[in-house]
Amino acid sequence: GGAGYDLLIMLNTIVNFIYRFFGKGKISLSAKIKESVKNAVKYMNDYEETAISIAIENGFDAVVCGHIHKPAMRTGVTSRGRVQYLNSGDWIENLTALEYTGGEWRIYKYYEDRVAQNISKKDLVRSEKKNKQLFKEMISEFQMSVA
Repeated sequence: GGAGYDLLIMLNTIVNFIYRFFGKGKISLSAKIKESVKNAVKYMNDYEETAISIAIENGFDAVVCGHIHKPAMRTGVTSRGRVQYLNSGDWIENLTALEYTGGEWRIYKYYEDRVAQNISKKDLVRSEKKNKQLFKEMISEFQMSVA
């Protein structure tokens, strides 16, 4: 973060030099970025609160989302009730998913799963080949049963 901020300040100096050359006023890139981050956080909070309100209005016990890349599991409360809010996060940035086991929800985090991290690529390729073969056999059996 510190290196990025230093780079931003250097970039801001260059941008302001160019702005002054063209007779424009100074700008603050860091202020613009802070405002953008603030707006993004507000959007995510509004999204969650809207999902929670709709779920409560419809009498649901839980609302499961995945639109925003922010894994979460919490109880949402309004004046009309409460609901469990779940967001799976994403499999790109956070490597998270939702799991439901034994009547309980939890957020699966790949980075905390030592077993998954120890699976070699060779094992994955071998498993993928087996799955493709199994799928071909299932399709073949289905086609024969329909014919």
